[in-house]
This record gives sequence, C-alpha cells and structure tokens, in this order.
Amino acid sequence: MFELTLRAPQDLVEPVSDALMDELDALSVSVQDADAGTDGEQALFGEPGLPAPASGWERSTIQALFDTEAQADAAAAWLLSQDWAQGGLSMHALGPLAAQDWVRLTQQQFTPVAITDHFWVVPSWHQAPPQARWVLQLDPGLAFGTGTHPTTRMCLRWLAHQAAGLANQRVLDYGCGSGILAIGAGLLGAGDIDAVDIDAAAVQATNDNAAHNGVRLKAALPEHAQGLYGVVLANILATPLKLLAPLLCTHVAPGGHLVLAGILDRQEAELQAAYAPWLRLTVVDREEGWILMHAQAGALSAAAGTASVPEPVQSPAR
Repeated sequence: MFELTLRAPQDLVEPVSDALMDELDALSVSVQDADAGTDGEQALFGEPGLPAPASGWERSTIQALFDTEAQADAAAAWLLSQDWAQGGLSMHALGPLAAQDWVRLTQQQFTPVAITDHFWVVPSWHQAPPQARWVLQLDPGLAFGTGTHPTTRMCLRWLAHQAAGLANQRVLDYGCGSGILAIGAGLLGAGDIDAVDIDAAAVQATNDNAAHNGVRLKAALPEHAQGLYGVVLANILATPLKLLAPLLCTHVAPGGHLVLAGILDRQEAELQAAYAPWLRLTVVDREEGWILMHAQAGALSAAAGTASVPEPVQSPAR
C-alpha cells in the first residue's frame, strides 16, 4: 500500500476528503491537526445533535491510502490541478506504507491505568502492578470505555472513594458502553447492578467484559432500568445529559447519589440549571478540561421529577 499525505486549510478538508473517497478510489482517508503536539494544536469538541464545531483544523494533514503508487500519484496530480484547490492544497509526502505489526502497535497504546494507588484498569496483555488491590481487566473494543479518558477515570475514582458503602447500594450505569463503570462498581463491592445502553453492541460488550472480570450484573436496553438506585452513573455528554435530567433524577433513591460525566468545564452552569428542578449538582472532580458532577438526593427528591421523561438517548463512542 502507498500513503499520500497532503496539507490543507480548513475550507478544503471536506472537498479533498470527499474527492479522495468518492472519485479517486482511496482505501481510507484520515484527517488530523497539522499542528498536533505544538503550541498551535487545537481541540475540537462536538456533541450529538449539534453541528460540528468545524470541518477541520486551520491547518490539517490529510492521509490517504492506495493500493498502488500509480493510484496515489494520479490522485495527487488530479487534486493539485483543480481550480478550487489552488493556493491552499499542497503535497507533503508520497511513499510506501511501512509494514507494521499492527496488533503490537495497538497494544502499546493501552497500558495499565491507575485510578487510585490500589485500583487499576489493566489490558489482558499486561500484568497488574503489585500494589493493585482491585484490577479491572479490559481490552479496547467497539464500545466506549477503556479507562484512558478523563471522564471514565473520574467516575471510577469516585466509585473507589465510595467503596466502603457500595455493598448496600443498588447501582445503575446509564449509557454503559463497555460496562467499565458497572464492572468497577461490582469489583468495589456493589452486588445489585444494572447497566443499560441503547446500543445492542454495548450491551453485549458489557456482558462479555463483566463475565471476564467475574462480576454479576444485568445489562440491557434502557427501558429495563426500573425503580430506585442508591447510585446512578451517566458518563455521556452534556447535551444528552440535559435531555435525560428528568429520567435520571427519578431513578435516584432518597439519599442516593447521581454522578454525571462527559461535561466540559464551560458547561457546568448549563448542567446545574437543567437538573435544578430535581437535584443540586456540584463539581467534585476536574481533569484535563472535563468535570465530574455529583448530587445527593434528599428525603423527598426521589419523588420529584413527575414531568414526562424523554426517549432514551444514544451514548456516543468517545
């Protein structure tokens, strides 16, 4: 295979990518920030149901794979000859893609993750560190949740700090993805755990990962979450969390805990306003621009929230 690398300004990313896939027979196309790893690196955050913040970075690197060198060379020549690409698009490199041990390279990206000194998330090809008291074994897969993202780490850290009281709590992981939060709760002592997701693949992944870790839980679609829970966890994104406010709050038992993640620093006030009719959210952890929000229901809070609840919202893969 041969790799063609192009540099493009933001307004050319979409037309160049479309042309590579639709007209020039590229096997794959990827786009990344040309300034990644420098002071000029940009973060682009998007959420389901909202327009993308931008089609690309101010300076993007576009990489396309082709079966042959002739195809890659012809694609570069065609793109650079187009009037709409003049003055903005440039060819950075064209050459054979070096043979790689892709399994080994992928595994190198995922190493043991420390949640606390004694609680670790460990891929199957690594040994747990000697100080680990709780080990959640999880390999990367189709569903979100490997322990590497700050939102996941903060949720697991919160659970670890509550470990002494989890044995008597009923736990709900709403938008479970890989099941990492539900499994973490089980390893830390919870015995009655429901994990729900609108994605059937996530439900299957949760069941498989739970069995691999020796944790008993019930994984199903969202309509199977019933009744009150002492701990309700939802690591999704701000927009679906706001829509789900009535539903999630009505699942929190009197004195129970609601823990929300997938929220950026700047979205704190939005979430507090959305949940104010039912619960008072506060920030209890921060990491890399993300926040963890928590509320504890009072004696009457679980009976509130009688408004109609929305349909379940898909949790995105992050």
